Amino acid sequence: MSSIALDKWLRSRYVGRVRVLATRIACTLGCDESHRSENKSNIDMSSHHPIDREDLWIEKGTSHYTRATIALFVMGFSTFSLIYAIQPLLPELAATFHVSPSVSALSLSVTTAALAISIVLAGAASELMQRRTIMFWCMLAASGAHIACAFSTTWPTLLVWRTLEGLTLGGVPAVAMAYLAEEIHPNALGRAMGLYIGGTAFGAMMGRVGVGVLCAVGSWRLALTVVGILDVSATLIFWFLLPHSRNFIPQKQFVITHHLRCWREHLTRSTMLLLFLMGFLALGINVTMFNYLTFRLESAPFNWSQGSISALFLVYLIGAWASATAGRLTERWSRGRILQASLLVMGAGIVLTLASHPVIILLGIVGQTIGFFATHSIASSWVGRSAENAKGHASSLYLLSYYMGSSILGAVGGWFWSHAGWSGVIVFCLFLLACGLVAAARLEMTEQGV
Repeated sequence: MSSIALDKWLRSRYVGRVRVLATRIACTLGCDESHRSENKSNIDMSSHHPIDREDLWIEKGTSHYTRATIALFVMGFSTFSLIYAIQPLLPELAATFHVSPSVSALSLSVTTAALAISIVLAGAASELMQRRTIMFWCMLAASGAHIACAFSTTWPTLLVWRTLEGLTLGGVPAVAMAYLAEEIHPNALGRAMGLYIGGTAFGAMMGRVGVGVLCAVGSWRLALTVVGILDVSATLIFWFLLPHSRNFIPQKQFVITHHLRCWREHLTRSTMLLLFLMGFLALGINVTMFNYLTFRLESAPFNWSQGSISALFLVYLIGAWASATAGRLTERWSRGRILQASLLVMGAGIVLTLASHPVIILLGIVGQTIGFFATHSIASSWVGRSAENAKGHASSLYLLSYYMGSSILGAVGGWFWSHAGWSGVIVFCLFLLACGLVAAARLEMTEQGV
């Protein structure tokens, strides 16, 4: 029986008693004091009736919905500004530490690899304590590690700090997605997830562009320090805005068999596996494109400056719009078809970057960015909808594959760049895209019950 059907059955069977108990549960999980005192006289502590989930969802149009979406937009912004602030600095790092382009790309790959691993552990740990608390402390620790990167004097030291940054950031993305899936009403989940993804896009863009501007007026060390300090401030804003969970009840102890069972449940479902593959391919393509495009534009015949290369990441503003728009479109049309359309837009953009004219290259990057963020928005919200239980585990597995795509495919893309130049990178990305289209077609068939 679906959750919606179950809710209707409960309401019809327990009319009159359910709302009182729903109020009690909501108050226990963190409602404000005024609400608690107002309903205290109506609470029967000895009753054990089913709960009407409609009273616990955060509905679109309420103040809690506004606070939650703003808080998670800010958290998405902070997380991805830390991860990707290093990307436009790859040529600078290669020159400073005397390493090759493919080795300099490790400063991003080690972070996303550590992030992918820690996300799975964080998804399990998040069942033990409040999601809001986990996200707050992990974000503070990651900001500190980011600032420490600015003071690294050797290449191995910088990689160690970037690895620690990824490990601590693991407590944010999967937990944020699980919070949304648990707390936001299903009818508003697509839009709320799109806004969160929009925050990640905006953060990735501002981290890259801001670093480029600061690097132009100072140094890459100054740039990383400023980004870290700003993200500490953003984390405090998140803490004061995000409403406490209403639908989450922490586990009393860590039981490994429980987590293994949850992971196995998701990994044995074909729909989930296809969505995990979609995340793996989408981010792998995006990171590969941007990693080596910086080296292409820095060299002849383009000879772009560091500031100009960083400004290229302003296209992420369009990505923020694309993720929110994709979320709205899935409320009206088939998710599978919109997913395929997003991948086709992504492919058209990739092909356009083969041109030698900067304007056409820019148009290609815009198309690739729109397609990527739309794809990620649809796939991530689809995971939340498909996971009937253990949503934190489902989100962590999706993000594990998502960030492993960045680490593995981004590194493999370096081989194509070194041996076949930009054309080799494009062939590699188009092959990955073709795999994504096959997976998207299968997802559409699953959605339609074929």
